[in-house]
Amino acid sequence: MALLEQNTMQTAKITADATVKPTTYPAALDNATGSSRTARGRGIDDIADKVFANERLTAEDGVRLFHHHNLPEIAFLANHVRERLHPDTNHLVTYVVGRNVNYTNVCWVRCKFCAFYRIPGHSEGYLLSNEQIYEKVQQMVDVGGIEILMQGGLNPKLKIEWYEDLLHGIKERFGKYGVILHAFSPAELIYIAKISSLSQSEMFRRLKAAGLDSVPGGGAEILTDRVRESISPYKDTADEWLDCMREAHKAGLRSTVTMMYGSVDTLEDRVEHLVRARELQDETGGFTAFIPWSFQPDGTELSIERASAFDYLRTVAVARLMLDNIPHMQASWVTQGPKIAQVALRYGLNDFGSTMMEENVVSAAGCAFTMPIEEMERLICEAGYTPMRRTTQYQLLPQGVPDGSPLLCKTGEASSI
Repeated sequence: MALLEQNTMQTAKITADATVKPTTYPAALDNATGSSRTARGRGIDDIADKVFANERLTAEDGVRLFHHHNLPEIAFLANHVRERLHPDTNHLVTYVVGRNVNYTNVCWVRCKFCAFYRIPGHSEGYLLSNEQIYEKVQQMVDVGGIEILMQGGLNPKLKIEWYEDLLHGIKERFGKYGVILHAFSPAELIYIAKISSLSQSEMFRRLKAAGLDSVPGGGAEILTDRVRESISPYKDTADEWLDCMREAHKAGLRSTVTMMYGSVDTLEDRVEHLVRARELQDETGGFTAFIPWSFQPDGTELSIERASAFDYLRTVAVARLMLDNIPHMQASWVTQGPKIAQVALRYGLNDFGSTMMEENVVSAAGCAFTMPIEEMERLICEAGYTPMRRTTQYQLLPQGVPDGSPLLCKTGEASSI
């Protein structure tokens, strides 16, 4: 009998010893969603077989899943993978208290999808001073925050010494609070190395010594050169982005990986992106999380309709099914809104991302969702999970802040997912 049509099925909650624990899957789902074997055509029962057997999905499987419009079925499979990857923490949804710092909007690359950048010499271009950045970090620390996500444009005036001085200054002032510097996307890092006449390995060595803790996965867009040449022809190629992340992982820095879909990409492009990220993870193991979000068109050079909530939920679920070796998936509530992000927790996501406190890049494209910590925790609880703060590296923080922080009222131990 086909797996997706059984009254009960054994969903894998496979631990290291490959134990399988049964859980009920109602056959009535087909009736509730109005689907049928005829309506689904070929169906995805063979893919479900692979998922429950913990077998890797192929690129062809990924494309078929994108074309399968019964979201509850895909969500069920994606949630199964989430549970298999995190058997001891399935009741949790993590988040980090952090702040975005966009240190400069000066950038010569002129990506067509970006409404944030200003070319060098533009009257609206800016570069924050170190003191302005320290003030922003202090404001985050005052509310118990620990992660600074720092990104900016490709500013030709900034060489590696500027970055070293900034990183060192932040660590010197705020290191005792456990502040984590999750900073500089591959596009920035590639440019820093180039204009500083350094190899990437030497650049990473110096930035890590100055205080860099991890690398955000921004700028991945879609990892196919056809898409990149269309929307960001002067930016790094797909291979260059992946090579930069490879060097970061070799230097002992963990990173995230993102996907910005819904511009000129096809479903096949999205699957290629997922496969390439998966292949690098097989090689290095350096990606902590995957974060998909949809292109935000307002104020950009691309006249494209904004992607739907259906497309977001489908993309999240397919990504969770394809990325069997990347442990975490983050919600993009800043682009989708908090309610869609809440629903996505049943589509394979296990993390609500950052509180952010400040965001300038996406908001410049007409998307301006904000969320207090209390609201984030309420949404997580209403979805049936327990909220838990974490570090950038996904260490759990039951006390809310790292051990040894001056903000800590009592001692205790954090554990790791």
